[in-house]
Amino acid sequence: MLLGETLLVDRGSVQLFGKRFQGGQPIVILLHAGVTDQRSWQEVVSAIGERATVICYDRRGYGETPPSPEEFSHVKDLFAVLDEITDTPVWLVGSSAGGGIALDVAVLAPERVAGLVLFAPSVSGGPDPELDGDTARLVEQLEETISVGDLDEQNRLEAWLWLDGPTQGEGRVGGPVRELFFDMNRVILSHGVPEGTGASGIDAWGQLEQVMAPTLVACGALDIPFIVETSHSLAERLPNGYHRLLSGMAHLPQLEDPTVVAELIVHAIGAN
Repeated sequence: MLLGETLLVDRGSVQLFGKRFQGGQPIVILLHAGVTDQRSWQEVVSAIGERATVICYDRRGYGETPPSPEEFSHVKDLFAVLDEITDTPVWLVGSSAGGGIALDVAVLAPERVAGLVLFAPSVSGGPDPELDGDTARLVEQLEETISVGDLDEQNRLEAWLWLDGPTQGEGRVGGPVRELFFDMNRVILSHGVPEGTGASGIDAWGQLEQVMAPTLVACGALDIPFIVETSHSLAERLPNGYHRLLSGMAHLPQLEDPTVVAELIVHAIGAN
């Protein structure tokens, strides 16, 4: 595993905790999903090696960055990270909610983005989800669990939904990867930050045609079917977008097969 240097970015009452892995150009920033933290990228960083300078950090309320006592924007925080590390365009690699943040920045400040690699990204202003039967049943169980405040049960169900995939049996992904998921998500759940806190409030879905950066949109074939369909539609609508469906994986391919994810990133940044 590569050892990075600590990166701290002051944001008023909060310091964003991150790591920098020095490897020359280009610069790649890895943005974690809403049920993980920067540790979800650790094996990807090792697989990328020294072919890029890689930055990853914990957003507010994730990993080693504490929750925010004030209103804030994850997008503005990312701009602060960019200001701290470089004045040149970077590659933004985002998973799920992290992908949505990357896309927001590409809409707001295209001059700062060299390219995008998005894994099952959320999209600000995107269509409301239409849930299949398997996903709907899991979501109903989750809502009941949340209503009674059982964080351990919520963690278990979210691992099934996001790590295994809603159409698969619970425990499809096991071992250290599952334990890492539980550990990362346990920290997030313990903070009790409402979903949607720190959102940009922009309509990226309605402005996709303005995003000219080369963009890979990848999605696990075992992910929530609505997300699989939306990821494909997103790639089609982006002027320089292309799509990859990852067989045998669900919502978090960086945990399931970090080597494949690293290869996708390296190919994307090398081809542009």
